[in-house]
Amino acid sequence: MSINETSYAYGASKSSIREIAAYGGARKAQIGAENVFDFSLGNPSIPAPEAVRASIERSLELPPTELHGYTAGAGSMAAREAVAASLNRRFGTEYAGGDVYMTCGAAASLSITFHAVVNEGDEIIVIAPYFPEYRVWIETSGAKRVEVMADAETFQVDVEAVAAAINERTKAVIINSPNNPVGSVYSEQNLRDLARALKAAEERLGTQIYLVADEPYREITYGADVPWVPAIYDRTIVCYSYSKSLSLPGERIGWILVPNTNPDHDRLVFAIAGAGRKLGFVCAPALFQRVVVDCIDEPSDVEAYARNREALTRGLSELGYEYIEPEGAFYLWVKALEPDANAFFERAKALELLPVPSDSFGCPGWVRVGYCVSYDTIVNSMPAWKKLAESYK
Repeated sequence: MSINETSYAYGASKSSIREIAAYGGARKAQIGAENVFDFSLGNPSIPAPEAVRASIERSLELPPTELHGYTAGAGSMAAREAVAASLNRRFGTEYAGGDVYMTCGAAASLSITFHAVVNEGDEIIVIAPYFPEYRVWIETSGAKRVEVMADAETFQVDVEAVAAAINERTKAVIINSPNNPVGSVYSEQNLRDLARALKAAEERLGTQIYLVADEPYREITYGADVPWVPAIYDRTIVCYSYSKSLSLPGERIGWILVPNTNPDHDRLVFAIAGAGRKLGFVCAPALFQRVVVDCIDEPSDVEAYARNREALTRGLSELGYEYIEPEGAFYLWVKALEPDANAFFERAKALELLPVPSDSFGCPGWVRVGYCVSYDTIVNSMPAWKKLAESYK
């Protein structure tokens, strides 16, 4: 056997989101971008803030060896301290630069975190529906993925179901709020109930259970408050990316926070650094670490997403579609018009509508519609959505 078969299998079985996006790209080349309504990829259509360009231009004036040189493996202390200071201003905390590890985006943040805490045979609980790549990152860390469905009506965490799934092998629970794909925001009461359940399980089993808060959509909300999870549960690790908040998905920049309130803080900091070293995720892109320093509190253009959200929900409501009202992120979770989400997607695809069927998110019967597209794409897609609805009558 000349290659690693596990790696081959991950490469051969493509992400459904990216497969649909690739199909959309091909169709746009064939029939024109204006004729394809591609809602597949969470790729922000909102430009990065002007402050990002200004930061890059300032950095370009640096001597080349300084501009392009390595930072420390965990990131430049300037970037780490800027992140900590921003969190302290926003949440009344007392974090230091040493609590932060700069990463190549949320994928690296989560992969590093899982490798830092997991031993072979451990289990990680995920709240379905969830971002499909969690599967890959959990499995390659040596853990088993345990799916627990969210509450079927509210899409909040079903705390009783999580508690029932916990056993002596449970190492972590991962939460994503604002949520991809649903757009739900977990309430403070919901998270406090979850924290109590995790602490009770720790006491009963004599184990430690981490809460991994995956938060790339934290800044994109529509009036909802996003609780600061470390204030609710001590054994929290926070993973973040600037892909959405600053519209920088291709630049791969983010961070991991090990809060100083985490009882395992000192060992975790070294475990995070060691996992980054083991995986080769060291020295996140230096130019964009400088952008983070300069743009740390730059606001997201939520109004543009709010306008898209209003146009999409109004249009689909008028056509009779059912959906979950999103409190954050930029996805609409729409009920498929038949039980088989993949069959529904194929009908949509024939009309050049490209949502993502829900099966890959661990939940049947829905599609995810990303409204981080242009406003015109949403408005111009409505006749196709109408034809799709009429095809079921």
